[in-house]
Amino acid sequence: MDKEIIKEYSNGELVVVWKPQKCIHAKVCIHMLPEVYDPNKRPWITPETTETAALKKQINECPSGALTYYIKNEIMEENESKDQCVTDIIVANNGPLKIKGNLQIQLATGEIVTKEGTTGFCRCGVSENKPFCDGSHRKIEFIG
Repeated sequence: MDKEIIKEYSNGELVVVWKPQKCIHAKVCIHMLPEVYDPNKRPWITPETTETAALKKQINECPSGALTYYIKNEIMEENESKDQCVTDIIVANNGPLKIKGNLQIQLATGEIVTKEGTTGFCRCGVSENKPFCDGSHRKIEFIG
């Protein structure tokens, strides 16, 4: 099994964590914060160019969970750990079903996959990575 690639980028307070193998290239990051995310530059993520609150908001919208974050030197409060038990389900307009939480998914093959953060599930039926969204809904102009 290939070792998972993890890249980290910091603005001094918040650390953006990017897992490229999870990325479905939905471009939510680029559309929300083009000053931070530029795939034509290296490094392509420059979190020092914006506020921590804006980064948190954008990362929480990542449909694949490829982008996550942590705050440097922050100790999780007891109530924060309770919040992690909550699962949020969002039906994206003309896009995937986004589920936020710690998931254990049994695939049709019987394989068990665990996902953390946000996971996008295909609603259009044309994903090449079912049951997960790969962004194919844009190509077929899915309405739903």
